[in-house]
Amino acid sequence: MKVAIIGAGNMGGAIARGLAKGHYIKANEITVSNPSNGKLEALKTEFPDIHTTHSNKEAASDADIVIVAVKPWKMEEVLKPLRLRQPQVLVSVAAGLTFENLAHYVDSEMTIFRVIPNTAISIGASMTLIAARNASDEQTNMLMRLFNEMGMAMLIEEKQFAAATSLTSCGIAYVLKYVQAAMQAGVEMGIKPQDAMKMVAQTVEGAAQLLLHNESTHPALEIEKVTTPGGITIKGINELEHEGFTSAVIKALKASL
Repeated sequence: MKVAIIGAGNMGGAIARGLAKGHYIKANEITVSNPSNGKLEALKTEFPDIHTTHSNKEAASDADIVIVAVKPWKMEEVLKPLRLRQPQVLVSVAAGLTFENLAHYVDSEMTIFRVIPNTAISIGASMTLIAARNASDEQTNMLMRLFNEMGMAMLIEEKQFAAATSLTSCGIAYVLKYVQAAMQAGVEMGIKPQDAMKMVAQTVEGAAQLLLHNESTHPALEIEKVTTPGGITIKGINELEHEGFTSAVIKALKASL
């Protein structure tokens, strides 16, 4: 299976690296196109078998899957000249462009996936959202396998994309904002910044793993385990609520729709 990736920026480059490290696509089956040399040369240094080119048409001409990782406003300019047709599969990484938008730039009956990773894809820990149009179960399962190797992939309906993007792509920034705030508190209490960052980051990862490894649990249940009557944790939890923590998180997520 041959894969073309149009765009070697942060997202396109991360996807290329993730695929090359995975088990389903060989590096020599990946072609990445980009207008400038620097990012292509960096990819070749890490993965010499990856093919690189400045020509989008060359990259896409015999590809089974074409992943387009360019800014939304450049999609029409990039896609129309490619004249993609069945049985090729288009994977769009452009936020905000619907299937209806994309169908104007390609064969309207071809298989299209919308894919929204978050920045943790660069370390193989993305929460990736996937929606499908005109896709068989086999094609959908194949794409899920590819992106599950770069973190966790979830198949959702297109109408859920805006809300889910707020939770995942925007949400990673909100989680980091909590980490930053907790670090500041740690520094004020006498802990070195780098030590505080590691402590909080590992704590956040631990909390996430508690939820990911037990489908029958819930944040409220895990909180209850560490909030003993009269203890210090419940005092902190109540202070967060007094200061509007839950409301602030809800408002931030809804504001990013």
